[in-house]
Formats: sequence, structure tokens, C-alpha cells
Amino acid sequence: MLRRSGTLLLLVLTGCGHPDGVMMPVKLAANTPPTSKVEMLVATTREPSGDPATLFNGERSAKPHLTQITVSIPPKRESGTVQWPQQLPPDPAKEFAVTNVQQIDTIAQGRAWFGQHVNGGHALVFIHGFNNTYEDSVFRLAQIVQDSKMQATPVLFTWPSRAEITAYQYDKESTNYSRTGLEQALRTLAADPNVKDITVMAHSMGTWLAMESLRQMGIRDGHVNAKIHNVILASPDIDIQVFAKQYVEMGEPRPKFTIFVSQDDKALAVSSFITGRVSRLGAINPAEEPYRSKLEKAGITAIDLTKVKTEDGLNHGKFAESPEIVQLIGQRLMTGQTLTDSKVSLGEGITAVVGGTVTNIGTVAGAAVAAPATIIEQPLIRKKKPQQPDDTLGGDLKPQTLTQ
Repeated sequence: MLRRSGTLLLLVLTGCGHPDGVMMPVKLAANTPPTSKVEMLVATTREPSGDPATLFNGERSAKPHLTQITVSIPPKRESGTVQWPQQLPPDPAKEFAVTNVQQIDTIAQGRAWFGQHVNGGHALVFIHGFNNTYEDSVFRLAQIVQDSKMQATPVLFTWPSRAEITAYQYDKESTNYSRTGLEQALRTLAADPNVKDITVMAHSMGTWLAMESLRQMGIRDGHVNAKIHNVILASPDIDIQVFAKQYVEMGEPRPKFTIFVSQDDKALAVSSFITGRVSRLGAINPAEEPYRSKLEKAGITAIDLTKVKTEDGLNHGKFAESPEIVQLIGQRLMTGQTLTDSKVSLGEGITAVVGGTVTNIGTVAGAAVAAPATIIEQPLIRKKKPQQPDDTLGGDLKPQTLTQ
């Protein structure tokens, strides 16, 4: 059984390969068709690689680093996908390509860059997940910005992931290592007078880092910085009960929280198995109790993507790979718009639990979408069943003191 479980882990977590060393800037030829351009600010706690083709590796740096990067995106491409180079140097007419890299040494330089790239005063801070290289996260954010058509200045926070399927624990420890780095980045951004509001969007293991940094900020100040308006957690790889503690301990008032869940997420099923079969927040059915009532009490919007189909065999990156969902993020969630009006009409069956009400925002009836799904962890049942989550999402969702 252990051998079978280990094999399953490798099969589920193994990703598709692509060329390394794509960070070396290329010049666009005169005959290159018009391409789109995504300019971003990248903060990292990774160690510099010493190689301009990779910039940073998966080891931990004693100090954070800041870089401005421009990514060229080809004119003809399928939304929701990253066109990785087939060989180096990349062909900008067909593939993603880095066209500019510049290190930033001071906060003043970073603010000057933001001032030159301000987009309505809105900022998006994206935190990637497990098993990502520096270049993985740069190209993924460029794709999200391009496909969502968001009106915001993109900022990437990339933490030290070794990008190895056997390095799950190292990556998790690296998120803890980076908590203060992310908190400081958010504080610095919020202190910029050009910034009106911030949306924090995190994926997978990066959601743990986001929650820990926001909790840490809340413990220091009594609440999260007021400029952080929205927090979007996509496929959150977080123990549900731990998330509840993180949520209440960040204080009040809190940002608006939206979570994307999918009961067929194979990566989260494996994460649940290797962490003691503890339910992950990103794999719940939000229309079922006790989740529905707890989400309502906390004021958290949950969007169920179980019925959404993408090319991702793990069903772990639907938020970015579904054209409808990534546009929902950029056009509505980041601007604080409601999901309950008649103007929301997506091409697939998607439900949201908003204020305890199951709302259909796709084309499939809410009752059908809310039906429980079979997930990959069910064949891995042991004799001892996991404890039922009767206190899931924090019980009464109030902070607890050590003494009466």
C-alpha cells in the first residue's frame, strides 16, 4: 500500500517539462508581428543564481530582491495557456519571451517604477504555489494579466521553491521562511501614495504563505492594512481548521475573501493524504454543511469549479487556465463587484456560495453543481477514518483567549 501511495504521489505531482533559462532578454526583430507586453515588479526571497538565463534559483536568500521584468506575449494564442519556448532563444511571434530585466536596488527605485506603471492605483500581488521555478511564476502571472484584462499593476512575490516533486516539505518550510518578506512587501506597497488598493491572489501552497503573512500583519497591528481590499485563494492547500485560526487572528476589519475550490483537485487529494488525510480548504464542497454555514458567518465567497474543464490533468490550475474564470477574477472580483446580479453569465456550470446562498453563475443548475464528487483520496481509505470536521472553519469564528 505504501508503494502504491508513493507511485500515486509521483504520478499526480509530476508536471510537464519545458526549456530552462528563459529569463535572458531577447530583442524583438523588426519583422516580428505586434505582440502584447506585460510589465511586472518581482519581489523574491530566492537566492540569486548568478546566471542571467535563470536569475534566481530555489534556495533561500538572506535578503529579499526586487526586479522589473517585461514579458512579450504572442498575438495568436489560446487563452489560459502559456506558450513556452520550444527552443532558445524563444520566437516572440509564437512564444512568451522576456524582453527586459532590470534589478531594483532601493525602495525609491521600486516606487518610481510603480509610479510609471500605475493603473488606476490598483495593484495585484500574486503568490505562486508548490513546484514552481522563478520563470514558471513570471510566465504564469504574465498569462493571468493578459487573459484577465485586469486594470491593475502586477506584482509577483516568488518564494524559494526547489521545483522538485520530492521537495514538498522544503517548499512548505520556504513559505514559512518568506512570511516576513511578503508582509514587508505588502507594507511597502501599501505605503506608496500611488497605490489606492491591493488585491492579494495566491495559488496552492502559496495560499499558506499569503494567510500567514496577513495573520502576522494582523497580530502586529490589530488588523490587515486597509489598502488590502481583496484576497483571492485559488486551490488553497491549507488545513481547514488552521485556515480558520489564521482568518480570525488577522483581526478586523478583514479584506473581502474569495476562495476557488474543486472537489476533483488531484493535487490537493495527494496533499491531504501525505499530511495525514486532513481535508484541504481547496477541495471542500462549499454548498454542503458545515461549510456553507461557516462560510456565510465569515462572509467568505466560495466559487466551486468542479464542473469546469481545462487541459490541466490535475484540475489544480483551473483559476488561471479557464478563460471565463480568469476574466471573472480580473473584471469582477478584483473590483469588488457582486456575483449575484444578472450580468454574470459564464460558459460553464459554476456555482458560488455568497452569503450562504448557492448562486448559479454559469449555465448548469446550482443543485446539480453542488452534488458531492468522488475525489482521488477515496481509494486510499485506511481502517481509521478521519475525524469529521464539526468545528471546521473555526467554530464560532471568534478568537480564543488562553484564560477565562
